[in-house]
Amino acid sequence: MGAYVTRARVHVDRVATAWAIRRFVDPSATFVFVDRTASLKGLAATPFDMRGAALGHRNGLCTFETLLELYELTEPALQRMAAVIRAADLPTEEGGPPEAAGVAAIFDGLRDMPLTDEERLDRGFAVCDGLLAYFS
Repeated sequence: MGAYVTRARVHVDRVATAWAIRRFVDPSATFVFVDRTASLKGLAATPFDMRGAALGHRNGLCTFETLLELYELTEPALQRMAAVIRAADLPTEEGGPPEAAGVAAIFDGLRDMPLTDEERLDRGFAVCDGLLAYFS
């Protein structure tokens, strides 16, 4: 069972990445949430979507896309979902899929609700399951 760490107040890319970790990489993964200024030094967990983490935004990809690339998760439904996650995470980029605005709104709402990050993950995982089903 692996432990993963990311920034607190999870939002679309971090939720989708945690979902993919648990669904496709490590079904027993646990997640720890830290302040955005936390140092990676001495962490006993694999960091993602944090400054300096190997699993993060890279070469124009969001963290979710980086994870799909790293683990060679190439099924078409995941790739379509990735385009939505990137556009929702990086709304200033042009030309995202039409679903991205709705997905961003849902995750904005989850971020702004009085929830723990664990609760945000639980609710966000349901959204990700729905997206994968929709694109399948």
